[in-house]
Amino acid sequence: MTDPVAVTGVGAVTPLGVGADVLVSRLLAGETGLTDGDGRCAAFDAGDFLTRRETRRNARFAQLALVAAAEALGRAGWTEGLPCPADEIMCVVGTGLGGVPEAPRAGDATPLTVPLMMANSAAASVSTRYGLRGESFATAGACAAGAQAIGLALGAIRRGEVTAAVVGGAEAASVPLVRESFAQAGALSPTGRCVPFGADRDGFVMGEGAGILVLESLAGARARGAEVLGLVRGYGASSDAHHVTAPSPDGVPAARAIRRALADAGVGAEDLRYVNAHGTGTPLNDEAEIRSLRLALGDALESVPLSSTKAATGHLFGAGGAVEAIATLAALREALAPPTYGLVRPDERLGTLDHVRTARALAPGRHGAIGLSDSLGFGGHNAVLVLGAP
Repeated sequence: MTDPVAVTGVGAVTPLGVGADVLVSRLLAGETGLTDGDGRCAAFDAGDFLTRRETRRNARFAQLALVAAAEALGRAGWTEGLPCPADEIMCVVGTGLGGVPEAPRAGDATPLTVPLMMANSAAASVSTRYGLRGESFATAGACAAGAQAIGLALGAIRRGEVTAAVVGGAEAASVPLVRESFAQAGALSPTGRCVPFGADRDGFVMGEGAGILVLESLAGARARGAEVLGLVRGYGASSDAHHVTAPSPDGVPAARAIRRALADAGVGAEDLRYVNAHGTGTPLNDEAEIRSLRLALGDALESVPLSSTKAATGHLFGAGGAVEAIATLAALREALAPPTYGLVRPDERLGTLDHVRTARALAPGRHGAIGLSDSLGFGGHNAVLVLGAP
């Protein structure tokens, strides 16, 4: 079995509220943060957490990342100083669209416009704030970006290139231009409801947020007496090479990413105790995702508890993989899976599935509590994480 990497800190800002504990508790309670067909972080006011200078010099997605990072580093016990040399800590914050202006007009440009829009600005601001001098960049694999960031850091720590990493994703793209584009593409729910895997699903609801995780080698975390919140055990990725928005209809490339993640973790389909699905709520994407899961997991899929958190948070795009990893780690740690909010009548055409419709207790397997979280991005980017309880 390949060495896992420890998660010692998590932080989140989502439509469910500010804080990873708020995210998890409200998910388990079967609540939603969506209002009137939108998933804005209504409880978030940058002025409550950031200085005036930090607020002015960061786009909203980067502000969300900074607040999530502060929580994650605090949880990891890094507030009194870094646990290793600064040049041994990498910082990767994924995003799909970066600093999208609310209403872009040439006349509104300032010297800060381009730095605010840059996809790498969240990673740059987090690394600057904490003096992280290892490699720093943004992954930009659309809806897979947050999971890609975690997967890349997992490999770097295993190879000994870095000792630790601050990683995740952030997005704040719910602006008129983007909303109208998704609506015209037929991806946005016209009813304002997100019901992944439901017989009456009609699209996704846009959300915004950030999820940040602190990763360290397991030996290093234990040596400094850090609390281990969970494990990143495996990562797999692939590309559909099919279409700019539609997933590969046969599900084969995504299934390959799932198999790679399981092999990287040294576990089999029968070892999974929970699947946090990508589950956007669009008819096409849900069908393709279940097809890929069935190809990769076989008959085991029918008995693994499965849910999607997008029904409660909305589609967080580049932040989704990281926020969903945090939710999956909590489910495995607490042995309690969150439900798919609002799922009353599952689509029978998707076949037999063990949908979680109210919070469900999870039983450990031979390798403990192991879960899978998959993220499938526009452009055919597939990123899959295998996670474990501490």
